[in-house]
Amino acid sequence: MTEGQLLNMDIRAATEEDVPLILSLIKDLARYEKLLDQVVATEAILRQSLFGPSPHAEVIIGSIQGIPAGYALFFHSFSTFLGKSGMYIEDLFVREAHRGKGLGKALLMHVAGLAIQRGCKRLEWSVLDWNDPAIRFYESLGAVPMNGWTLYRLAGNTLDTLLAPDPG
Repeated sequence: MTEGQLLNMDIRAATEEDVPLILSLIKDLARYEKLLDQVVATEAILRQSLFGPSPHAEVIIGSIQGIPAGYALFFHSFSTFLGKSGMYIEDLFVREAHRGKGLGKALLMHVAGLAIQRGCKRLEWSVLDWNDPAIRFYESLGAVPMNGWTLYRLAGNTLDTLLAPDPG
């Protein structure tokens, strides 16, 4: 990353006024991941989840030459083995027109800095198996895949029915 690129970048904490932008970035990410049909978040949902009385996550916005170009959404996790908190990055995304300028690395470094400041001992995220550019990028920074671990999920009707009374 050149000094000129650094001077043209800005990373800041998102505010409630950024909710429409955040939703737009989420949809851009979902489109890139071919998952746009799964986005059900609305501005109202994001406003409550990110800026309501009990925020569930934080967002930083990255701009290049004053143009919002990417974001990271993250939250605290906890490791029972370490007995310490960690940080999990749910989304790290840079719009296509702004890739290759160092913003993705700057966003990741910003979150890593927050994790260290807050005493976190891990920084983790997931990446889609087919996303070779992201995998190469993460590995170039020294990140390693967690071989032997498989992510499981309960969502939607499956989650709702988990606690439903057994009809039998």
